[in-house]
Amino acid sequence: MSITLKTAIITGAGTGVGKAAALAMAADGYKIALVGRRKELLEKTAAACGGADATLVLATDITTPQAVKAVFSAVQSAWGRLDVLFNNAGMGAPAIPMEDLSFEQWQAVVNINLTAMFLCSQEAIRMMKAQTPKGGRIINNGSISAHAPRPYSAPYTATKHAVTGLTKSISLDNREHNIVCSQIDIGNAATEMTERMAKGVPQANGTMMVEPRMDVAHVGQTVLQMAKFPLETNVQFITIMASKMPFVGRG
Repeated sequence: MSITLKTAIITGAGTGVGKAAALAMAADGYKIALVGRRKELLEKTAAACGGADATLVLATDITTPQAVKAVFSAVQSAWGRLDVLFNNAGMGAPAIPMEDLSFEQWQAVVNINLTAMFLCSQEAIRMMKAQTPKGGRIINNGSISAHAPRPYSAPYTATKHAVTGLTKSISLDNREHNIVCSQIDIGNAATEMTERMAKGVPQANGTMMVEPRMDVAHVGQTVLQMAKFPLETNVQFITIMASKMPFVGRG
């Protein structure tokens, strides 16, 4: 059965990939709950999406179960269903040797990149199982780092590899409930997070190199296309990247 209703939750929606996905989905008619820590940035995204009629602004810390439950309760109250969850929120740690990272730096990355994604997926599954028509789509933001690490990126790389396992488990465990899960692995989208690449970033051979970036709007359009497929069809994994970034081959 194809679900034609359009409601979505996007985490990390205030900037970058989350904002780009929100803009693309809002233009296609989705009602979107915008989730993130900074209310002022979420409100800017909401305004760009068309304002209050199309969006909910939910400023919160999704690393705690109570906060995540509140997000999904707000969506249930507003729209009565959820068709798409885009698990996008994430962060990295300082690019320093692993032994110099503090426990707090490690834990912060694990909390937002992995635990928050797990908590949001739990609530989405509960909601999608209970609604009529049943089912929905979960899209997880992986990364090129789900395949290969950058130098000095152990927390980010470890969590992004774990996202791949979570994506597969959600897909496997929810087939009978018409809930599908997919993963988008993004390389060098032009966002605040990748500004440093325009100045040069460390490479595996010890050199510094300016890396090409791509328009983040192309990522938003890809998320929209993944979301629009009927639930009989799933893009299980997709990689979208700056064509000339050092990933394929030996750099």
